[in-house]
Amino acid sequence: MKLTLPQLRGLPKVELHRHLDCSLRWSTVTELAPQLGIDLGQVPALLRTDFLITDQMKDLEAVLKKFLNTQKVLASDEILERLAFEACEDAYNDNVQLLELRYAPTFIADGHPDLKYDRIHQAFMKGLSRAEKKFGMVTGLIGIVQRIKSVEEAQKVVDFFIDHKSEYLALDLADNEDGFDPKPFAPVFEKARKSGLHITVHSGETPHADAGQWILDSINILGAERIGHGIQAIHHPSVMETLKQKQIPLEVCPLSNWLTQAFPTFEDHPLRKLYDLDVPVTINSDDPGVFASTLTDDYEIAQRIHGFSVEDFKKVNRLAYNKSFVPEVKKKKLEKVFL
Repeated sequence: MKLTLPQLRGLPKVELHRHLDCSLRWSTVTELAPQLGIDLGQVPALLRTDFLITDQMKDLEAVLKKFLNTQKVLASDEILERLAFEACEDAYNDNVQLLELRYAPTFIADGHPDLKYDRIHQAFMKGLSRAEKKFGMVTGLIGIVQRIKSVEEAQKVVDFFIDHKSEYLALDLADNEDGFDPKPFAPVFEKARKSGLHITVHSGETPHADAGQWILDSINILGAERIGHGIQAIHHPSVMETLKQKQIPLEVCPLSNWLTQAFPTFEDHPLRKLYDLDVPVTINSDDPGVFASTLTDDYEIAQRIHGFSVEDFKKVNRLAYNKSFVPEVKKKKLEKVFL
């Protein structure tokens, strides 16, 4: 049975891969930008293209550069707290009941040097706490290391995560893989693992001859328990076999993958093939603020293009629930919903 959009939205969902720092609502951007001296012109809608990505970009690098426009708006504790609360509210309105959010403190601090890591983190924690109390949802934070930064910078960031490990679920390595070998980051990831943090790594997102090896390095060298995106695994049978044997799920983001031209069309996207080959997959929205999207949009693509049924969605969410890094004691209240 094909579900309508409201029915798709009504499905209980788990989301494991959503960037908090790229989840700012367009309505909030248009409200706050002028207050921060960012000129949106007489007709803000005409400048949507400066902030939003709603059509295919040249490549992932072009997408990442556009994120910097949103970064300019993340200028105060109050804005960051509001961002966290509204990101949860948007997810709640999409019936996301278990939500993992991730962010890179360096991404925000680079544009706002007065916002130190602790201020950024505490603002986000306040927003999440308010949202959990109001909506009854379960949330958690993942800390991101930017692979385009130095290993020394990564060490500082990871030390901060470890010092606040009771408020972080995991460590992630993100940004463009091409030209940024993960191996130098191995010591900081080992330190994070030993401290008790889980590991997820952005890998195998873009079409590249080395994408398969990047995924394997993320698993074997960095200790990844989940892979962000990882869709290029479809071209590497040995990688898919590793993912299956070790039950390492891919955090798949169909709309995002199309926008970054990881695959040229929705039909070319390997979500269905990976699923049918028993590679563990979950469905996620990635950057819904910048993409002007919802997780339901990704579900609609999965249903319309790849024939996902209600049972398929239930299976995917059951896996996401089981592979969530949120502690069992916290997510147990959702057990009857997803198991």
